[in-house]
Amino acid sequence: MDKLTSLREAVAKLVREGDAVALEGFTHLIPTAAAHEIIRQRKGDLTLIRMTPDLIYDQLIGMGCAKKLVFSWGGNPGVGSLHRFRDAVENGWPRPLEIEEHSHAGMANRYVAGASGLPFAVLRGYKGTDLPRVTDTVAPIKCPFTGEELMAVPALNPDVTVIHAQQADRRGNVAIWGISGIQKEVALSARRVIVTVEEVVDEFEPRPFQIVLPAAAVDAICEVPGGAYPSYAHGYYERDNAFYEEWDGISRDRERFRGWMERHVLGVESFEEHLRSIRKEEVMRA
Repeated sequence: MDKLTSLREAVAKLVREGDAVALEGFTHLIPTAAAHEIIRQRKGDLTLIRMTPDLIYDQLIGMGCAKKLVFSWGGNPGVGSLHRFRDAVENGWPRPLEIEEHSHAGMANRYVAGASGLPFAVLRGYKGTDLPRVTDTVAPIKCPFTGEELMAVPALNPDVTVIHAQQADRRGNVAIWGISGIQKEVALSARRVIVTVEEVVDEFEPRPFQIVLPAAAVDAICEVPGGAYPSYAHGYYERDNAFYEEWDGISRDRERFRGWMERHVLGVESFEEHLRSIRKEEVMRA
């Protein structure tokens, strides 16, 4: 399979300075390993796109990789705020961050339009809200058939989409099951696609509600076991809820945040090393 490569090589080749990058995953299969590699390679001036930016976007923003965030909800799930995101918006640290806010429905429809080759999507959801007043990418449009006033949002076509999945086969197809979120649409809407996977297999085993992305839609496949940690990969490992709680304290303080990133992201060569480093620190604390 000529699409199989290392994560370092995939990011170096496919993620470029100033790109619009979507790292998607909903509750599970969050592409943490890929986000860390983007940080290690110091890719900058990125427009980050995601329906639910969480810890990996807090890290990307806090390390100065992002100039803009396009999103619909941001937070540390089940815990509270993203403190590095908040610091960037409120205080411009480590650099000012432009934001473009949408609803979940708006973002999902934008991805679908991008995947469908359409210039925009139409929905009712923004009528009666303040978002059209504060977000330039929301505009009224009249239905040519009924005269009803609706809202239009432009298609999203990221330069690069990054997702994590359970498996790829040796022909380059990708299998995702469990909560799939918007991964299929965001992959099909992008110009370039990187997929990290738990494992490469000879054949897929049929599973309920499984999504298979065809090899033609994927540019690079990187085998990174554990690559979604601390989120979970259905059928492989569970979510580390304690880590999400711990991140709240780590991210509140600029110096503590930078120290953690230096030790566990910049100071390692791979995600496997990252996992070993944080587990070693946990043992030492215990």
